[in-house]
Amino acid sequence: MYVRLVLSTLLFFASTSSAFAQNKKLPLESFFENSRMNMVELSPDGQSLAMLVAMKNGRVQLVSMNLKTKEPKIVAGFNDVDISEFHWVNSKRLVFTTADNTVATGELRYNPGLFAVNLDGSDLRTLIERVYGAKMTTGTMIQKRTLPAESFFYAVDLRLHSENVFVAQPVWDSIYDLRALNLISLNTNTGKAETLTRPGDSRAWLIDYDGKPKVNIVSEGDKEKIMYHDEQSGRWEVIAETGKYRGGKFTPLELGPDGTLYVVARKKQDTSSLYRFNLKTKEVEDQAIVSIPGYDFNGNLIFDRASKKLLGVSFLNDARTTHWLDEGMQALQKKIDALLPATINQISIARDGLSRFVAVRSYSDVQPSVYTVYDTENSKLELIGHRHQKIDAKTMAIQDMVRYSARDGLQIPAYLTLPKGEKSKNLPMVVLVHGGPFVRGASWEWDAQVQFLASRGYAVLQPEFRGSTGFGVKHFKAGWKQWGLLMQDDLADAAKWAIAEGIADPKRICIAGASYGGYASLMGIANHPELFQCAVNWVGVTSIPLLYESSWSNDYSAEWQNYGMPLLIGDPVKDAEQLRNTSPVNLADKIKKPLLLAYGGADRRVPIAHGEKFYTEVSKHNAKVEWIKYPDEGHGWKLERTRLDFWGRVEKFLHENIGQ
Repeated sequence: MYVRLVLSTLLFFASTSSAFAQNKKLPLESFFENSRMNMVELSPDGQSLAMLVAMKNGRVQLVSMNLKTKEPKIVAGFNDVDISEFHWVNSKRLVFTTADNTVATGELRYNPGLFAVNLDGSDLRTLIERVYGAKMTTGTMIQKRTLPAESFFYAVDLRLHSENVFVAQPVWDSIYDLRALNLISLNTNTGKAETLTRPGDSRAWLIDYDGKPKVNIVSEGDKEKIMYHDEQSGRWEVIAETGKYRGGKFTPLELGPDGTLYVVARKKQDTSSLYRFNLKTKEVEDQAIVSIPGYDFNGNLIFDRASKKLLGVSFLNDARTTHWLDEGMQALQKKIDALLPATINQISIARDGLSRFVAVRSYSDVQPSVYTVYDTENSKLELIGHRHQKIDAKTMAIQDMVRYSARDGLQIPAYLTLPKGEKSKNLPMVVLVHGGPFVRGASWEWDAQVQFLASRGYAVLQPEFRGSTGFGVKHFKAGWKQWGLLMQDDLADAAKWAIAEGIADPKRICIAGASYGGYASLMGIANHPELFQCAVNWVGVTSIPLLYESSWSNDYSAEWQNYGMPLLIGDPVKDAEQLRNTSPVNLADKIKKPLLLAYGGADRRVPIAHGEKFYTEVSKHNAKVEWIKYPDEGHGWKLERTRLDFWGRVEKFLHENIGQ
């Protein structure tokens, strides 16, 4: 039995119109409005639930619910700012950060800060300031005990009933690049802070269940040292050295409640797996815990604190799933899946050990996240809420993982989404290219952009072109120094595959994407005008050499420019000619197809100079270019009104060029 949680007059959930269920073409707003509910998490003792909920005025507030009484309560909220993230400190206290969802990136004046509050809403305390250089006082000569605004939440102290969290504080070098992170233990009741000793230029920490930092990653130029704190000697010992961008023997993942160090390693395999690390021999153990054919391990571990057992592993292959090692959890998963057979159901247990209640997040390619709680005593699910209330799964398009051969034989994974209820052959298609580019592009789940395009009648193909991560080191390294070359061929081959399969109408294919995806879209209509009839580029790179220019206008670190970019993209001196020849701004005279360009004026990842210079050049030869500038937006569209405006323009542009 499902029971809708009603927060009296306090919370607002938009009702799903029955008309929507009968109409495949949902309004634009249904896809791109801000989510109504997010971050639903159990308290450490499993007796309460906390969540972020948008109120009637649109502001996101922190809400709790006692799972026995089902009584909700607003724990913290403001009229002029949103709560962006929260963490349970213990079962009676939480910390949270803030953001303003009504302000674009260029208009931001405040940092997230950090605040602590009791579950009943009492004892609200500022831990980290929101304003740089703020000198807060108590009205006397005593300065208020708060940390500066550049500090940020890092991790929860996992000791039972702890009042502390861990906060990181950047240490900058002479040119204001990040040199190291100080780790601070911070009491959320008193504000007392203790800066912990670091063994060098630390960039990352793993903290054990006793609240002690045990693993540290130290940065040294293009190298990293993985260090472990030995309790007997009291010293930090180097247990591995790695190349920062080339990878090493292993990557530390988590520390278990029994002190076991879990790592991700390849061990001479193409794909990585989950292993235990032997702290005595300083070697990765031979037997993998989880190995996923064709995929690198990407996931997290689920422990039972009381027994110190590893209960299960959540990981990503086509979709995110959980492999339970514990028979009891396997049985529980089976019961929940029987009640919710059409979705992936991710179970979260209480941090301090399995309790009466478990939280469940359910989703699929057609269903945005739905949050429920399962009562193990009466075997019932209770509905808490929806992330996107207006989306009706019955009207959404099904997504499948496919694979096609690139021209050199490399197998390329891709996600294919076909419009619901439409014919499955000879469709107008959008090749949607992910950004990064050295990241995993997509997974099997509801995606607003993809579903919006499918709802308008377009097939959507999302290639995981070479250079994408998550599919083995061979696939990743095949993309090194291949911007505009083999990486670009993979996208052309995706379109050719869809044509050969009869899916795509060869005269109605558009290429689109953001950031690197925007770059690839421009290169697509420059190199393959016979395949792509139009392109949509938002916040895309247009000049590769411009990426190497050090400037306050971009957010690239000197370290990334000196070590990462020459290896993965190209050396600015040795590969200068290649980088010029594969820059869209230098190919503008070849681009004759219709083009939609959109950039943010406050973008520091791809500064607007990329768009402006390219627009000037392409406009000399192409009258079919639409230029959009969102003055205060950054690298992507933060504001709901910007998303609605942009995707409304995309809808019109595609209809005019490849639509029915």
